[in-house]
This record gives sequence, C-alpha cells and structure tokens, in this order.
Amino acid sequence: MADPKGFLKNTERELPARRPVPVRIMDWKEVYEPGDTAVLRRQAGRCMDCGVPFCHAGCPLGNLIPEWNDLTWRGEDRSAIERLHATNNFPEFTGRLCPAPCESACVLGINQPAVTIKQIEVSIIDEAFAHDWVQPQPPERLTGKTVAVVGSGPAGLAAAQQLTRAGHTVAVFERDDRIGGLLRYGIPDFKMEKQHIDARITQMQDEGTRFRTGVEIGRDIGWDELRARYDAVLVATGSTVPRDLPIPGRDLDGIHFAMDYLVPSNHAVAGDEVIGQVTAEGKHVIVIGGGDTGADCIGTAHRQGALSVTNLAIGKQPTPTRPDHQPWPMMPNVFEVQSAHEEGGERVYLASTVEFLSDDDGRVRALRVAETEYIDGRRVPKSGTEREIPADLVLIAMGFTGPETAMFRDGDAPELTERANLRRGDDYQTTVPGVFVAGDAGRGQSLIVWAIAEGRAAAAGIDRHLMGTTVLPAPVKPSDVALGLQPA
Repeated sequence: MADPKGFLKNTERELPARRPVPVRIMDWKEVYEPGDTAVLRRQAGRCMDCGVPFCHAGCPLGNLIPEWNDLTWRGEDRSAIERLHATNNFPEFTGRLCPAPCESACVLGINQPAVTIKQIEVSIIDEAFAHDWVQPQPPERLTGKTVAVVGSGPAGLAAAQQLTRAGHTVAVFERDDRIGGLLRYGIPDFKMEKQHIDARITQMQDEGTRFRTGVEIGRDIGWDELRARYDAVLVATGSTVPRDLPIPGRDLDGIHFAMDYLVPSNHAVAGDEVIGQVTAEGKHVIVIGGGDTGADCIGTAHRQGALSVTNLAIGKQPTPTRPDHQPWPMMPNVFEVQSAHEEGGERVYLASTVEFLSDDDGRVRALRVAETEYIDGRRVPKSGTEREIPADLVLIAMGFTGPETAMFRDGDAPELTERANLRRGDDYQTTVPGVFVAGDAGRGQSLIVWAIAEGRAAAAGIDRHLMGTTVLPAPVKPSDVALGLQPA
C-alpha cells in the first residue's frame, strides 16, 4: 500500500488548476495547468489498505490501481507505468477522457473525497512519454495469420495492438484521413491534444501494425472482399448514427447534428482547409443534450466566438451529491461542472423543445421550448409553459442509436440486436463466422474505458479463434456486461 496514514493526514482531493477562462478560450490547448509532483504523490499516498479494492471492480479494465498508486507515492515511476500498461493500452486517453467510475468505487470515497485516481493515471503516462519509457513491443515471431480491424477508435486500436503483439499481421482501416476515429475528430483539443494519439500510433507502427487511412469498407473495398483477404475481421466502427429530434422545423437551415459541427472544427484546428465550415462566431447557439458531446459543443462554441450559448436538457438537474438509489460503489449521476460549463453560457433543465421557428429566409431563428413534466414515466412538454429562445445555430447532441451498417450491403451481414447493435457472443464473435465486434458497435454508446476493455477482450477471442488458444487477457465478457458485472 501507499502511505499507511496518508488518508488520515491528507483528507482533501487536490487537482491541478484549470487555466483561467479568459486565457484558455483564446486557444485550443488542454485546459489544465501542469501538475505538481509533491501534490501528486501526496494524493497517491491517500490510497488506503482497504482489503478489497473496489476500484478494481469500478474499472472495466481491472486496472491495478492500488499498485501504481503505491509506486507513484514511492517515486518509482518506471515501475508504475509497467503496472498501468499491464491492463490499459492507452492510459493517456482514459486519463483525460474517462469519467472515472473507479473513483466512484473508491473505498475512501465512502466518507472522504475519493483518491484522484484519474489524475495519477495521466501523470504516470505523461511522465513515461517524457522519459521515453514507452517503447515498441514487436512480437518475437509471426503466426502467419492476418486480421483486419475496421475503425481506428479506442476499441479498434486496443485490439490491433494486442493482436500485433501476439504475432498476427494486423491492418487497421479508417475512412478518415487520419487515424484515431472520434478520438481524433470527435474530441476537441481542449480535452485532449492530438499529439497523444500521434505518439501512440508511432509506437504501434514500430510494432508492426499497418494503418490504411481514407479507405471506407463497402465503398473502396467490398465487405465480402475484405473477409476473403483476411483470416478474421474485427468491426470497431463505434456507434455513430445520431439520435434525431423529429419535430416541426427540423429541416431549417442552421440545425446540425453535433458531429457535423465538431468534426469540421477539429479538422480546422488541425490546420486543414474546411470549405463551408459551420461556426458559432457571432451567433446565438443552442445545444440540445446535456452529456459530454453537448459539453464539447459548448466549449467549441466559446472558442469560436459565440454571442451566447444555451444548453438544454430534457430531464431534471442531477443532485450535487450521490443520490440514495445509487449507493457506493455505483457510479452515480451527479451534477457535473465540466471545463466548458465554467466558460460561460446557460444550462437549462426540464426543457422540452417542441418546435424550431423560421425566419423569412428559411433559417432557424428561435426554439419554442416547454417545461418538461413526467406522466407515467414519460417526459412530455407541459401545456401552457411554452416560450421562445433566440437561436442562430442549433446543435443536436442527444447521443447515438447504433453503428452504421452500409458497409455490409454487398455481403453476409451480422445480425443486429433489438437495440440496433451488432449481436455477438462471449468471444465477441458475431453471427458471421470469423467476424468479431468490439466497443460501441456491439454494446451501444458507452465510455472510452469500456471500448478499450472490449478491444482487449475481442483480441483474445480472435487469437483463440485463429490459434486454438490464447494468452491474451480478456477483461470482460458481453454476458457479464448484461448482468451488470465488472471485472474483479
């Protein structure tokens, strides 16, 4: 364990400060100031000898959190990254983007603020990259088997790295011009700068993973042709079909899905020429949806110079503390102030959008919004509470309904579940032999940490399918997820 009395001596969470709002909205760099090593080790020392570390169960990857907390407290940073990499291929991603269910399950969190696990994690990997400790791990021998990975988000990259290290020849297909999926073009740089992706891709290339950008399966390569070329195929395309809001006025100019707004913005930040880019500059912006994607839209709109930003959520405002029906060690739904929320704008809860209103030119000019009421468990607009909110730009960030399936149109397509995800078994194999699925394409919209966990587990399933046995770890099975179980 770390400091035996650490949690008694240091009872408060300490996190790096965020850069001042007037400064950070002038650029696209990450919002946090550099951390202090003394503070970091003091926080790692708060990790207690709890006997049963529930943080393990809170993390879908089964991260060895007490072990690398102890090593961080002792200043053994190189050993800490080895323990962190034992279960997580990409801690630089999860340490920045994961909502940290491990912290909700921290035993110390029962009566004190939880250990700052996420901050310790990202500090370990940043230190490792700074000291050039993250080195390629090419396989000792090749198996002669080939695997195609469709999609280069966290699930696809995790599976590809595991399979390459197992000795298989792996090609990752990405339809965009750069590798990373929504890590690259869905997440703004103020949450994760893209050099973190580039550094990891360099490592994977040096290990032998092959990357094919600008290739769309079903258009550039047929689905059946892909299956014929490779011994196994992993679908890791994510859940990318956006949930729509089919109400009067939906077809007006100025109303866009969140990703149709965020992706061009990320291209522009990367230095690409973006023709016809939709920006928030000089506009009254409405963001519909109170989740992480909505917050990304808010932060982006501030940096583009929006006149105002209003965030509408159909449900009730969460409580500031853990609700009674979500007891420890569950991950609670609590009111969260992300960095984007600090930067300005208004957050409105119990807001049901009932109509988009038009100006004389066919553009959106306002939203008609009513108060939400609950009737028989359904959320409906309350009659007589309607009001108008001015809007020049409306961004729909209401989540996603499932993976795109157009790439299967010319071949044997996997079956879908009732939720429109790809059906799979406990080995992550779909109903088509030799075709596997991992991440949001199989489980539905979820967290980055689940995507990496499923990518690792699917790699083990593919390795076993190809070789008859495997030594690759499989953190979680789909049936465990259905039962609400997480790895011990």
